Amino acid sequence: MAEAGAPEFVRVTLTAGEYRDELLALVSPGPTTESVGLDDAVGRVLAADVAARVPNPAFTNSAMDGYAVRAADVASLPARLRVVGDVPAGSSADPGLGAGECVRIMTGAPLPSAADTVVPVEDTDGDTAEVEIRAAQPGRHVRHAGEDYPAGQVVATAGLRITPGVLAAIAAAGATSVTVRERAVVAVCATGDELVPDGAELVRGQLYESNSHVLAASLRRDGARVIRGGPVPDRAEALAAWLDEVAPVTDLIVVTGGASVGAYDVVRDLLSQRAGGVFRHVRVQPGKPQGWAHWAGTPVIALPGNPLSASLCYEYFVRPVVERLQQAEGPRELTAVAAADWGCPPGRMQLLPVRLSTGEDGRLLATPVHHRGSASHLTSALGGADAIGVVAEEVDRVTAGDLLRVRLFR
Repeated sequence: MAEAGAPEFVRVTLTAGEYRDELLALVSPGPTTESVGLDDAVGRVLAADVAARVPNPAFTNSAMDGYAVRAADVASLPARLRVVGDVPAGSSADPGLGAGECVRIMTGAPLPSAADTVVPVEDTDGDTAEVEIRAAQPGRHVRHAGEDYPAGQVVATAGLRITPGVLAAIAAAGATSVTVRERAVVAVCATGDELVPDGAELVRGQLYESNSHVLAASLRRDGARVIRGGPVPDRAEALAAWLDEVAPVTDLIVVTGGASVGAYDVVRDLLSQRAGGVFRHVRVQPGKPQGWAHWAGTPVIALPGNPLSASLCYEYFVRPVVERLQQAEGPRELTAVAAADWGCPPGRMQLLPVRLSTGEDGRLLATPVHHRGSASHLTSALGGADAIGVVAEEVDRVTAGDLLRVRLFR
């Protein structure tokens, strides 16, 4: 029975999709943007399309070290051509070519206007005065100006998160800065008397606190600025003091632990009594007890305290909220083939850490990382996982060969 004065826990049960929609409704996309240089752009979310200032390649150039020739001069092989110049990469020279002449050229160097073919040095005797051409294909090994994209073409679209690969495309297109969404500011903490900070000596009944580290790292990966609190004890005044401190300076607060129906679940009690907290039973495994509230106007999401539950529920429920705050594209979902058999909880969607690989037939395979599946306390299951396997709630068993939705961590 609940303690006197404690709020009654209304057991409203929602599907995972219904609950995620509730959380998404807590936030609106941030309107503010800023301009940052390329060195500060990785991990940020583009707020405006980036168009190429120049075509790519910017000029027709050689794809190989070798000799720039006219196709007509190598129509009959072997052929001997007189070397009339050198064009290294970075040169602006445009030597003329007459019949029976060629120019030694390096990879990336501009192709002489009179040439239309590059012969790799491996297909010659390598001479620098008169070279013997042993093999050649007309028009080969030439990169034509604009063949990748013309000037003015959009190379990166608004909403895209800037990865190193996206940054390469932006830099090659001639951009010196980009307009990005301001980072969402998110505070995170774990609650529980059993939790101790890094490096402390453990006594019976205590655990090292890991949830705030995992969630802070996930939030940074997703582009947020993070305020990470130390372990908060199971005392309402301690949690309230921390919430009072972070609410005025954050867009979102994430708390783990204390969200269920136990006698000491301070998160549920405090948020229900003082912040209109809404707590749910979500048809998901792991992570059934969850909830949300507003503290001083800032949304608070309460996740379960077990480490695997907290991490997987962040990925499925909270990550979309952070993406919405920053108007970012959502996490990628792929279809994979189950590489093993496992059981599923009846009537609950299952989130399962999986390792991805490629089968002999080229299909993407998903293998559960831990032999105990998605038990909520497992932390080692996260270390070797590439993605979350998402099993629909109507499925009670997965058999090797079944198709499976997977959501990438990265």
